[in-house]
Amino acid sequence: MEELHHILVVDDDTRLRDLLRRYLTDNGFRVTVAESAAAARRYLEAMAFDLIVLDVMMPGESGLDLTRSIRRARNDVPILMLTAMGETADRIGGLEAGADDYLAKPFEPRELLLRVRTILRRVRIPEEPAPTTEIRLGAHRFDRARAILSGNDRVVRLTTAEASLLSVLSESPGEVFSRELLSERCAVEGGERAIDVQVARLRRKIEPDPKTPRYLQTVRGRGYVLHPD
Repeated sequence: MEELHHILVVDDDTRLRDLLRRYLTDNGFRVTVAESAAAARRYLEAMAFDLIVLDVMMPGESGLDLTRSIRRARNDVPILMLTAMGETADRIGGLEAGADDYLAKPFEPRELLLRVRTILRRVRIPEEPAPTTEIRLGAHRFDRARAILSGNDRVVRLTTAEASLLSVLSESPGEVFSRELLSERCAVEGGERAIDVQVARLRRKIEPDPKTPRYLQTVRGRGYVLHPD
């Protein structure tokens, strides 16, 4: 029997926390809930999770602060951030902190379920990669058909936006894509700055030295270009 994905829901709203626990459990997930960042830390020390659903605005330590702390500890568990803040700067702040995706409140439970399943698909190890769809980036391989990045015999976790960005760039290696076009093709909200954030995050995953990129390069005044091996 396949093991259930284990999700940690962190939210100080008791009603929403219980609703998410029931809904995700009814849809085949194992769910643990925490009412604060401090409670979440205790669970993270004791258990491994496949995904964290995390509220931004909580008393004491915020969801953004907890996300930064998790990433500083080199824990790459996927994080779906829930936020009542609709401003572009707030969404970008979540991505910069290390969140994989965000969902604005109020939201439809079905949309949450879709986001959760999409993120979990990104970290699933493929049964057999299709060589004809692969591009090589040094020690890494990107399977364009499945939007899966692997290296050193393991799957490298990509957010939905990172996978979409790499897929678009890899369609035409050597071609320069403007930030505006990438934002449109990748459906990344937040405009050009959001694309810059995703590029910086992607470089940390594929480049030997992200400060001197070999594969994902900036063309000044024009945009970005991918140069695979």
